[in-house]
Amino acid sequence: MGAPACPLPHRTAGHLPAGTGSSPEGLRSGKLGEQCEAVVRFPRLFQKYPFPILINSAFLKLADVFRVGNNFLRLCVLKVTQQSEKHLEKILNVDEFVKRIFSVIHSNDPVARAITLRMLGSMASIIPERKNAHHSIRQSLDSHDNVEVEAAIFAAANFSAQSKDFAAGICNKISEMIQGLATPVDLKLKLIPILQHMHHDASLASSSRQLLQQLVTSYPSTKMVIVTLHTFTLLAASSLVDIPKQVQLLLQYLKNDPRKAVKRLAIQDLKLLANKTPHTWSRENIQALCESALHTPYDSLKLGMLSVLSTLSGTIAIKQYFSSAPGAATTTARSFDLVKLAQECCYHNNRGIAAHGVRILTNITVSCQEKDLLPLEQDAVFGLESLLILCSQDDSPGAQATLKITLTCMVKLVKCRPHLSQSVVESLLTQLHSAQDAARILMCHCLAAIAMQLPVLADGMLGDLMELYKVIGRSGTDKKQELLVSLATVIFVSSQTALSSEIKTVIKQQLENASNGWTAYRIARQASRMGNHDMARELYQSLLTQVASEHFYFWLNSLKEFSHAEQCLTGLQEDNYSSALSCIAEALKSYHKGIASLTAASTPLNPLSFQCGFVKLRIDLLQAFSQLICTCNSLKTSPPPAIATTIAMTSGNDLQRCGRISNQMKLSMEEFRNLATRYGDLYQSSFDADSATLRNVELQQQSCLLISHAIEALILDPESASFQEYSSNGTAHVESEYERRMMSVFNHVLEEVESLNRKYAPVSYLHTACLCSAVIALLKVPLSFQRYFFQKLQSTSIKLALSPSPRNPAEPIAVQNNQQLALKVEGVVQHGSKPGLFRKIQSVCLNVSSVLQSKSGQDYKIPIDNMTNEMEQSVEPHNDYFSTQFLLNFMILGTHNITVESSVIDSNGIVWKTGPKTTIFVKSLEDPYSQQVRLQQQGQPPSQQQQQRTAYSRF
Repeated sequence: MGAPACPLPHRTAGHLPAGTGSSPEGLRSGKLGEQCEAVVRFPRLFQKYPFPILINSAFLKLADVFRVGNNFLRLCVLKVTQQSEKHLEKILNVDEFVKRIFSVIHSNDPVARAITLRMLGSMASIIPERKNAHHSIRQSLDSHDNVEVEAAIFAAANFSAQSKDFAAGICNKISEMIQGLATPVDLKLKLIPILQHMHHDASLASSSRQLLQQLVTSYPSTKMVIVTLHTFTLLAASSLVDIPKQVQLLLQYLKNDPRKAVKRLAIQDLKLLANKTPHTWSRENIQALCESALHTPYDSLKLGMLSVLSTLSGTIAIKQYFSSAPGAATTTARSFDLVKLAQECCYHNNRGIAAHGVRILTNITVSCQEKDLLPLEQDAVFGLESLLILCSQDDSPGAQATLKITLTCMVKLVKCRPHLSQSVVESLLTQLHSAQDAARILMCHCLAAIAMQLPVLADGMLGDLMELYKVIGRSGTDKKQELLVSLATVIFVSSQTALSSEIKTVIKQQLENASNGWTAYRIARQASRMGNHDMARELYQSLLTQVASEHFYFWLNSLKEFSHAEQCLTGLQEDNYSSALSCIAEALKSYHKGIASLTAASTPLNPLSFQCGFVKLRIDLLQAFSQLICTCNSLKTSPPPAIATTIAMTSGNDLQRCGRISNQMKLSMEEFRNLATRYGDLYQSSFDADSATLRNVELQQQSCLLISHAIEALILDPESASFQEYSSNGTAHVESEYERRMMSVFNHVLEEVESLNRKYAPVSYLHTACLCSAVIALLKVPLSFQRYFFQKLQSTSIKLALSPSPRNPAEPIAVQNNQQLALKVEGVVQHGSKPGLFRKIQSVCLNVSSVLQSKSGQDYKIPIDNMTNEMEQSVEPHNDYFSTQFLLNFMILGTHNITVESSVIDSNGIVWKTGPKTTIFVKSLEDPYSQQVRLQQQGQPPSQQQQQRTAYSRF
């Protein structure tokens, strides 16, 4: 995840990187086209080098262009500034930058002044309290040029959002202009939205609300009401205190205003407030919305109101609605207006209305566990099934969107009410045969999601799925490849045991006839995720000769070897320990071949660090398991010596009666604890991994801890072993078949260990047999290679820049030993195409430490207060940039190695060791004055060079 330290700080402020197309030569060109091209390429330059030293230099050059260029160039600079808003705070010389921009405000050209005002508005985040900018905006609001006034309104809105003083000062001016008879209506419509930013304190927000209240009643025209109401809503959402009043106002307009445009706006704003603050909605609010939806004759309005209600039904508001009802104890669920509305809409001829109806019913069923709501389960299931039949026959985009909502509700319902799973799955399987291909893909995803949570797809259903697979293989639609992958996934999930040869033959046959290599790879990948390693190995083998790059060849070869290794472990038998050792040895042989191929497949841009780490840990785990079985066998092959009892009595350790096995078991326990720690490190370094992959790593770690605990509880320390901290929570929700099987093994092993604990002391064959059985039971669960092993959906990296930084990384930075080094650490967080998909960075933790590499030759005493540097700081990135400083002491003369390591803290407070780690060298030198005094005390005449007058000796 980490990126190396950026070399940018070496550049001077006057130089831009060569070859970027935005060089000063382009800006100095006499041709307007070349100047514009140079300007518009700056945003790409900022993405490539996002550090302040370049950005400061670039913005100063852009400010020069703005100052001396024509209006078109100024417009280009304005667009670049607006695109690069998150980089503005990295400008170091803000005063100089603003001075060059602001000089244009005094131009006689109103267009130039307008562009300058928009430029100032775009920079409001870095100059919120500049009084000259405030004055210019206030002055320009009185201009007679419409373009300048509109620019002043834009700037006023931006400054109001950033500056409390400006907002308080401009509020009366805006109020006068809005209420003034001379102000045109279209200008009033543009001025009103500024009031949404008047939320900096309660009195300002209150006065703005009063003004808006007057406007709503004084100007009843449609446009005016719409703009005023929307501003009202945004102000309430920002100030928070007036949200209940705003909900009531919007509901009042929704009920009483006859204009459809106003009703639509009210619904849109209600949806915004339902998403932002659902807990502020009272039962009366929801009831009023239900009544409006029941009585409206317009489908479009009903759809909007149901959209608001379906949003609320998935939040705390739904529980408040049912719990705070008058006489709720005696009222049945079906008598509530919300339930009546949902039931009425479930079978509506408008698909969107029906979708919201079933979503409301599903959310009520899931959220409210009261007994009187149980009859709603069947209503929800029937509504979902009817919508499924309707949408699966239609391949239009609207039908597919509705089908996605329906299937999501099905998965949610089955997850919370498992007893409904059988009927839902049967209806999905029945509908698969007659559905359109686009709908079939979505239905397969739904089936796989349900089957991952609950083992509902019985072997009897495989026949239907295989018939469908053959039918799809013969069809020639454009969705065929995607459908082959989706259906194969369902087959893998439904096959709880290994795939039969007949199923493998059918899948391979259809792939040979109808698919490309990419489809075969995706199916193989799914087989690896579901633990069907035999099938995966055959598919990887067939793909080896179909790739053009040797890196891809080595990647596929490594996957083939890993699948073969895991396939070897499926032949393990419960009580046959010698065959278990040979199976593990065979698996290790394949794993070692695979890790060699995997290393060859890695490139500098794609180092495959997670994959290599995961596989190396798997190899070490298998070796530890093998060693443990050998140790257990040693009780038979190497029994304790005759004097073992005497040694045990002498030492007071009863375990010594067993001979060498006691020491071997200690080593084995330490090995498993060490492996658990390494799995924990892998977990912490996988910030971008999906939750299923992290859970997989966690299960591997738990299996190591389980075995180490079993060794301790059975053999090493039975008296102090506690089972409470290891007992699993039976109510915890299991997300996959792999997790379900692993948790089952964990529980079984713990029961066996607990039953043998403190019996047959100190060690018996029952104890060693229990350990061997635990190892075999863990290995018999086929390993799941999760998504992150193959695919990275989220990408996050941190780039660090240190200053001072030497031109040559091997050169040390010279520091006097009586001074402190101010080390500045800057960093940029870089994201892929889906930032924050699984987790977001809340803050970056920087750790700085120094180690003395080599000491200088002089052996004299120096008073040392602080010999080492070990510091840590947490910084919150702003617009993906962070910066902090450390003061370091180097009292000991010599070369010191400074290491800066970054880790991130996500929004849940979890620390992730993501890196990068950067190193620089510092050479601590003795200051000349101390050196001169020391030499004089030793009676040595200082050399001619030391007698020369220096800057230090003057003082």
